[in-house]
Amino acid sequence: MGELQGRMEQVAALSAQARADMFRLYEQYYGGTNEALFSEDLADKQYAVILRDEDGRLQGFSSIKVWEETFAGQRFRVMYSGDTIVHQDHWGQQALAFTWIHFSGALKSDSPDIHLYCLLLVKFHLTYRYLKAFYRVFYPAHNRDTPPRVKALIDHLSAEKFGRFYNPETGVVHFPQSRGHLKADWAEIPEKDRRRPDVRFFLEHNPGYTVGDELVCLTELSHDNQNPLAARLFAAGFDGGLEAALHKDAD
Repeated sequence: MGELQGRMEQVAALSAQARADMFRLYEQYYGGTNEALFSEDLADKQYAVILRDEDGRLQGFSSIKVWEETFAGQRFRVMYSGDTIVHQDHWGQQALAFTWIHFSGALKSDSPDIHLYCLLLVKFHLTYRYLKAFYRVFYPAHNRDTPPRVKALIDHLSAEKFGRFYNPETGVVHFPQSRGHLKADWAEIPEKDRRRPDVRFFLEHNPGYTVGDELVCLTELSHDNQNPLAARLFAAGFDGGLEAALHKDAD
């Protein structure tokens, strides 16, 4: 398979065909969803990472919401990812992650003097492992305690966004009826992965992932909190700026 190309798009500018293609791809892998629920989630976002193959066919996407908050006297911004999927033929490629990180740097450049956080709801162990791959510090993690101030911020953001569906004792968002979970064919975790400390941690803290439960994670998006590869992508996005990131293919 050829390399996918990632591009940032504004959700408001997505064509009806693109939206239809996104839902068709998503429903191949996720149960507990329907077109109305998917459209509602997408409408709540401003941006989308769109992945296309060399023939221009949509092969993956992630939606993004950005907003500003004030908590404990601190002003900051939040970057939150919604529905996300890549076609199985392209698993192992990093176009989605690289485009997302590049855009996060561009977003940081738009307000460089205030903190930018990624709020990530994790439905699957592979998503959780991305945090370790790209960021130096994130919460919750198997190898560090979550500081009280960070836990308070996670609880604040989660309660504000998910209300009674968020449980501060577990750090998990649980809906009485799934709003999207990986179908059984895709949700199985190989035994070799189950032995990994970070995967064990994810399974211990989110045993209901198979029915759509989501572990709330938080990391700061800053120059100093990126691992080396992510740092280069983040810096390129920061240097290019937000307008360029929205009108060009990510490097």
